Amino acid sequence: MGAKLKVVGLLAVGALAGTLTTMQLQANARNSLAPLPLEELQQFAAVFGMIKSDYVDPVDEKKLISDAINGMVSGLDPHSQYFDKKSFKEFREATGGRFVGIGIEMGMEDGLVKVVSPIEGSPAFRAGLKPGDYITRIDDTPVKGLTVDQAVKKMRGDPGTKVVLTVFRKSESRSFPVTIVREEIHVQSVRAKMFEPGYAWIRITQFQDRTVDDFAKKIEDLYKQDPNIKGVVLDLRNDPGGLLDGAVAVASAFLPADSVVVTTNGQIPESKASFKASPEYYARRGGADPLRKLPAALKTVPLVVLVNEGSASASEIVAGALQDYKRATIMGAQTFGKGSVQTVRPLSADTALKITTARYYTPSGRSIQSKGIVPDVWLDETPEGNVFAVLRMREADLQKHLLGPDEKPDPNLEKAREDAREKVEEQLAKTKEPPKPLPEFGSAQDFPLIQAVNQLRGAPVIVSKTANERGPEGEPIKQ
Repeated sequence: MGAKLKVVGLLAVGALAGTLTTMQLQANARNSLAPLPLEELQQFAAVFGMIKSDYVDPVDEKKLISDAINGMVSGLDPHSQYFDKKSFKEFREATGGRFVGIGIEMGMEDGLVKVVSPIEGSPAFRAGLKPGDYITRIDDTPVKGLTVDQAVKKMRGDPGTKVVLTVFRKSESRSFPVTIVREEIHVQSVRAKMFEPGYAWIRITQFQDRTVDDFAKKIEDLYKQDPNIKGVVLDLRNDPGGLLDGAVAVASAFLPADSVVVTTNGQIPESKASFKASPEYYARRGGADPLRKLPAALKTVPLVVLVNEGSASASEIVAGALQDYKRATIMGAQTFGKGSVQTVRPLSADTALKITTARYYTPSGRSIQSKGIVPDVWLDETPEGNVFAVLRMREADLQKHLLGPDEKPDPNLEKAREDAREKVEEQLAKTKEPPKPLPEFGSAQDFPLIQAVNQLRGAPVIVSKTANERGPEGEPIKQ
């Protein structure tokens, strides 16, 4: 069991992949309603009345209604969701790329919060927190025993309020308290640098409101550093998705004008759509084309896209489009497989319904629901192989997920996958040393990135000898 907890902690950052969603915001729900099932609604009203009058303790009727809506929506698929006042605020913060907190990218390891990286300019950055620091207490609460969400909520709060963190710095073998004043954090979803002379690396961690503007600015800065860039690596590993217009824009930066980037199809007329590499499909209403200043060379520069099991939704749209047009070589591992579109429909000023309204398809007509994008070149995460690949969740592992075009329900599949995970966990438990955390993306030790640059340079690439495509039922397809 200890090994299992350790593995889950190491995977905490990537485990959220696919929970965020490609979405379109719509201001109003549809006016037309289908005929209502009166008998069932009468039963609902009767149950509501019985609980109100007969339950052992008084029940808040607003909470009762909210719980009923939650139950109705949760029975649809893993990505549809009812937002109450609190969760709707958190959702808007996540897609807006801003929140009130201390400003760290974090994961869980050995039951503790591990600082992956302090966000540059944030309170945590100014307080001197470093990558690899462990947070053992948040105010008076020990972190051991908390979930990721619980730890995050304790570190967030109102702007101007203080939180005291107890930090263990392994490299110095000491613990010390740090008092941090919370403030609004603006998340940078795009990072970029020249990985080596002539070869640029640009990473998108999530498609947020400002992603396209930040992406364009980073590209411009890279070309100012080197106007003759020989190759670009677009890194979408562990990118869980986000806003649809951001995905269309990023793909458009590399594709010919008016190329189809993605199509969608669903039950309602507005879900049957085609999104093209044109500003009308990604520029914000009334705004200028955010890609207008990009160098023309970006349309033809050799390109590699790095993906893994944590690349989901919007990042799969980008990878699928660039793969279909043979504009990029897709390298890494088979992606998450979230090929559905969610629409957020406000119900009031503070509540909303996020509901799955369509499936999306790559330009060639491929549905990647439950399957994902299969890379052109398979890579391992480290020179030693993929330690955690079998443990990572994908769309096909989620209960009540939408079935892919070739997928059939299999009642035994969940148990088979759980057995496979337990087998790996048992093997890890027998090893004398715990598995090493993966190197930071973009670092000199980033094995997949090194292979991506080798591909661009025409140098030998160390491809995976063990990775297999997962079929629609989750079983490996022999190659």
